[in-house]
Amino acid sequence: MTHRKLFLPGPTEVDDRTLAAMATPMIGHRSSEFRELYRSTSEKLQELLETSSSVFVLTGSATMAMEMAVRNACQVRCLNLVCGAFSQRWHEITRACGIEADRLDVDWGRAHTPEEVRRALGESTYDCVTVVYSETSTGILNPLEAIAETVREFPDTFLLVDAVSAMGGTKISGDFLGVDVLFAGVQKAFGVPPGIVPCLVTPRLLERSSAIADKGYFLDFEVHAKAHSKWQTLSTPAISQLYALNVRLDQIFEEGLEAVYQRHQDMANITRTWARERFELFTDPDYLSPTLTVIRNTRGISVAGLNEYLAGKGVVLANGYGSLKEKTFRISHMGSVQPEEVEELLGWIDEFLEKN
Repeated sequence: MTHRKLFLPGPTEVDDRTLAAMATPMIGHRSSEFRELYRSTSEKLQELLETSSSVFVLTGSATMAMEMAVRNACQVRCLNLVCGAFSQRWHEITRACGIEADRLDVDWGRAHTPEEVRRALGESTYDCVTVVYSETSTGILNPLEAIAETVREFPDTFLLVDAVSAMGGTKISGDFLGVDVLFAGVQKAFGVPPGIVPCLVTPRLLERSSAIADKGYFLDFEVHAKAHSKWQTLSTPAISQLYALNVRLDQIFEEGLEAVYQRHQDMANITRTWARERFELFTDPDYLSPTLTVIRNTRGISVAGLNEYLAGKGVVLANGYGSLKEKTFRISHMGSVQPEEVEELLGWIDEFLEKN
């Protein structure tokens, strides 16, 4: 199969060093070697997230972590901040778990404001708020710091954060923000094959979890915490992905966190300068995610046709998500990709535009 370089918002391109780590010979998941691998990976994630709270590495998808978060934190009623497809999914998951929930909607392409959140929290009693930091369907980067500050005005309300396409690509300080749960998928800004989920869980969250019944078994943070305290996992984990993430974290620290975040911002700036000259940005320009750009298809090109052309160059980008298909297209600039690779992609899109 011919590989096409991925400029998708997940899975993203995986570099050779990370791929090679997955070929490490298998070890037993109850061995001392595994405990060291798991401990090392978790502690590196704590450093990345600037937190003293535990960072579990769960085997599964970020959608699983969405469900775990609400099952372990919500007793009364949840406020789901909805600004795109994935924040909408979190509302659907909350309701599917039998949890009372309201949705606070803004138009796709808009961010939530702390004023709107404060107003909603003052109008009803909520013990949880869910927010998607970087909404992958729209390219919005919600103002997490301001939202977190607002939620802290309501001490009994917990903040649950989907950082799926943000973690690893932009600075996140878990202790400073005061979040209660924060998770990501490694197949986004980390540039690791999918299958595991870094998940920050605070002691406060675990205390609340202990008072909640009917969380299931595998979705119960308490049982994961018991295993984590011994640098183990509840059940057989995706060991190869853990090797990959551990190595990828080494690369991130070798490059330097600030350099990594600046590289992501530089690639975003290159893409957006190009997009403004040829199309329009779909996303509110004051709240742009540094990890992907969503472009409004003002020229009416066939995005599917564009990808057919790009396939001949050995690359692929993403169509618009859901109802935005063909109305927008999405260019990822996250993970291990470099600015010159983004510039090369944009040059090939220009070739397509000249022919169409």
